[in-house]
Amino acid sequence: MQELEIVARHRRARFVPPRWSALGGTAAALALLLVFNLIATPHFVSLQTLYINLTQVTTIVIVAVGMTMVIATGGIDLSVGSLMAIAGALAPLIFMGRLLGVGPGVLADALAFVVPLLAATALGAVNGWLIARFRIQPIVATLVLFIAGRGIAQVMTNGNLQAFHNVSFHALGLGRVAGVPVQVWLMAAVVGSATWVIGRTLYGRQLLAVGGNEAAAALAGLPVGRVKILVYAASGLLAGLAGLIVIAINSSSDANLVGLGMELDAIAAVAVGGTPLTGGRASIVGTLLGALIIQLVRYTLLSHGVPDAAALVVKAAIILAAVYLQQMRRAS
Repeated sequence: MQELEIVARHRRARFVPPRWSALGGTAAALALLLVFNLIATPHFVSLQTLYINLTQVTTIVIVAVGMTMVIATGGIDLSVGSLMAIAGALAPLIFMGRLLGVGPGVLADALAFVVPLLAATALGAVNGWLIARFRIQPIVATLVLFIAGRGIAQVMTNGNLQAFHNVSFHALGLGRVAGVPVQVWLMAAVVGSATWVIGRTLYGRQLLAVGGNEAAAALAGLPVGRVKILVYAASGLLAGLAGLIVIAINSSSDANLVGLGMELDAIAAVAVGGTPLTGGRASIVGTLLGALIIQLVRYTLLSHGVPDAAALVVKAAIILAAVYLQQMRRAS
């Protein structure tokens, strides 16, 4: 009888929570935040509040989706903020006719959308190539572009603020479709596409296999190098898109500020969303919820008169708690 009790206790100790438990915890934390704001924050229930929070969180979510896929391979991408700055610097130079020799017009506007995205994708692919070809640690490989990328953007613009009036770009940041901001539609498309890729495609399974055990994936014949290059290219593409949205919202491009600190926000959203920072798993929906939590915490603190600097401390505490819970879950 005593042996049976010992076995039962051992089984309880070895119980592994289902994967949805992490997502459920994140959703519960978000629900608690919403309830608190409904009770304690004046004017929380309004379209203006919803619009403010959605527009501020979209760029974080878009970048964090790319970061989630990178982290799922066991890597990390510190260059996303700099890639946002480069894309944001390129677009005004193009549609104002200062870079490619194409005068302002429809063609210049189209190129201003496409070229920055291609440039950010190519630079992201370079990150992946350095990591896959030369086996450089991801944090080191992407640190190079983290440092140099913002400098490149500042050189392109001579460090000056580029203010502009361009209807096409205003639509990207301020336009609405069916009453919903365009950027929110883009965010939903990015989240849906990434969820489908990871959950339903061969590439998604390869990506998780590489992050789970790279050596075993290589022995199984998976194209480890190609998987890594593609995932960093995708991260660059999404960072470029976020950069275009930021300058569209502000109607200006400041290479010193666009994307500043975005890499930390993205990593925080991934950690809070329950994706292990050790790779092998990815939760795009969890990342979405994590980004919403971080944004809502910041909004809550600011609404109650807490300085933004204190909000940073709270955000750091949330990240710490999320990582601690991940470690506890792995140990159980």
